[in-house]
Amino acid sequence: MSERDDFLAWVNTALFEAEVALHNGDAGPRRALWSRNEPVSVLGAWRNALGRQEVDGLFTELEQSFSGCSSYVFELQACDVSGEMAYTVGLEHTSVLVDGEPRTYTLRTTQVYRREDGEWKVAHRHGDTMTR
Repeated sequence: MSERDDFLAWVNTALFEAEVALHNGDAGPRRALWSRNEPVSVLGAWRNALGRQEVDGLFTELEQSFSGCSSYVFELQACDVSGEMAYTVGLEHTSVLVDGEPRTYTLRTTQVYRREDGEWKVAHRHGDTMTR
């Protein structure tokens, strides 16, 4: 397998499973995949967060708001791996309860990853809702 294939296998398993867990109210798997090294950042559809403390607080808010994920599909649009860095661009199609209310939405997402101790970690996420 190529470096890109290995990275995409991780995206389609560990990263995918962490996003489903988050949308079912458990941010633990997402936290485990995020870098512990600064800088980390989120420019999010929910809110922005800069630095580990703010990012962790955002994850806590999300896990308290999300539950009952009935569908999560990540539609990869583009990606690349270059040494210790990688990125993905895609669409996240989600059906979930947000504060107990059913919601279905699509986010445009870009994520930046860096390899730390041989493992991929998320360093930055940008997500916004799609408008027609």
